Amino acid sequence: MGRRPWTVRLYVVHNSHPCVAVAKALELKRIDYSVWEWPPPLHPVGQTLLFGGRTVPAVSFGRGDRVQGSRAIMHRLDELVPEPALYPDDPELRARVEEADRWGDEQLQQIPRDLLWAGLVHSPGALATYGEGSLVPLPPGAIRLIAPGVVRAQRALNRTGDAKARARLAALPVMFDRIDEWIADGTLGDDEHPNAADLQILSSVRLLYTVADVRPMLNDRPCLAAAQALWPPAPGRLPEGALRV
Repeated sequence: MGRRPWTVRLYVVHNSHPCVAVAKALELKRIDYSVWEWPPPLHPVGQTLLFGGRTVPAVSFGRGDRVQGSRAIMHRLDELVPEPALYPDDPELRARVEEADRWGDEQLQQIPRDLLWAGLVHSPGALATYGEGSLVPLPPGAIRLIAPGVVRAQRALNRTGDAKARARLAALPVMFDRIDEWIADGTLGDDEHPNAADLQILSSVRLLYTVADVRPMLNDRPCLAAAQALWPPAPGRLPEGALRV
């Protein structure tokens, strides 16, 4: 399939799970795109100026067509390039995928952020591991210097801390059970034809697996195997005990 008749730019923060999900969607659609990567402290201001909201991901399709947020972007992609579909045509399956996609966006997506920024306060040196492969790499010494300030700012921005992380961690087994049930009933888990909910949910599972205190909950689960079928392991490692549980 040749190049599309528009210029696509994806705006991301490195290792952001919804950004990873949208990048995979663009690849599935065989859409050529370039990447604009924000350093984490700068993206709220830059995104607000360009798109009206502080979050990533966002996509510029050219000619004034700009979309922000993973779910909105995936719906727009299906409008522009119908095949392969991210939202199935079958009404029953589409309803299940839409439900899972919404849950992944509204319920699951924030949990990796809450855990990571709470834990990185106690292990700021681990921040450098999450930057591996970045388009805007910083020297290790510079990362060590800025890590405490970046982590505190992100913890405040995400309104997280030890108590919230403990509550999030306690809720995860039930959430993983729900994902595995969706895999069992065929809503998720087709790695040859992944849908929007696969990308939305399994990108979060992939990032959660970098948290040592979460790994025992995920080992041998279908949702981890499904995530690993779609992507290589995510960069980063939050060491055991960084979450004060």
